[in-house]
Amino acid sequence: MTSKDHLWLQLKSMPYFRGLLRAVEARFYDDITLTGPVLDLGCGDGHFASVVFDHPLDVGLDPWTAPLVEAAGRSVYNLPVQAAGAQMPFPDAYFNSAISNSVLEHIPNLDPVLAETARVLKPGALFVFCVPNHHFDPNLSVAKLLDRLGLRKLAATYRRFFDRIARHHNLDAPETWIPRLEKAGFTVERWWHYFSPAALAVLEWGHAFSLPALVTRKLTSRWILAPYRWNLFITESITRPYYNEPSPQPEGVCTFYIARRRSQE
Repeated sequence: MTSKDHLWLQLKSMPYFRGLLRAVEARFYDDITLTGPVLDLGCGDGHFASVVFDHPLDVGLDPWTAPLVEAAGRSVYNLPVQAAGAQMPFPDAYFNSAISNSVLEHIPNLDPVLAETARVLKPGALFVFCVPNHHFDPNLSVAKLLDRLGLRKLAATYRRFFDRIARHHNLDAPETWIPRLEKAGFTVERWWHYFSPAALAVLEWGHAFSLPALVTRKLTSRWILAPYRWNLFITESITRPYYNEPSPQPEGVCTFYIARRRSQE
């Protein structure tokens, strides 16, 4: 079976600074089997799940109304649920799998959310998620340039600014994540870094180059007005090499985790 071209599926529906990273992450799910019922923790508007999976997931959970309305319109979840991650309206040991794609870095107080995720998962259930890591801020290209020019305070200000617009609260290494997960009731089976510093630079500059797409989104509710290869040829040519990067990337700025709910003793 031919695997999906996740890059093209993302580029034709969202700005490349978002689509490139999501496409790289989407490829990892090609080799992961999720047994239902499946929980998508922090599902947002459901775009990622709608592109990656060929069938609706069981539950999409998010605390915000507007994204859930979009997710419901995509019919990507059998049950969209508005709730906080630390207070899920499900009984113990309800789900066989859970995913959370680039969400947990936005949560200031992680421990209650991880404990609640463990509660609603059956013993032995998979918990698959990805987050930016400790390599992210040091490799922001503008900040690195400012550092080289000796403008370290300005570089630090830029890093704080970027983290604020990206809503980053946790940019942690596996050495921090693994004991955090173990405390919540998980065992980490595998993890790997991905998305090289060079790929991050493409993503970083894309925030500026994609401003026209933001205007289009505001005016038409669509990111891309002409989702055709002739229109996106240059964008695809620039991003394709980074999509094709091998994983793992030793200095990758994001980390993908495959964990499992520990059996109750």
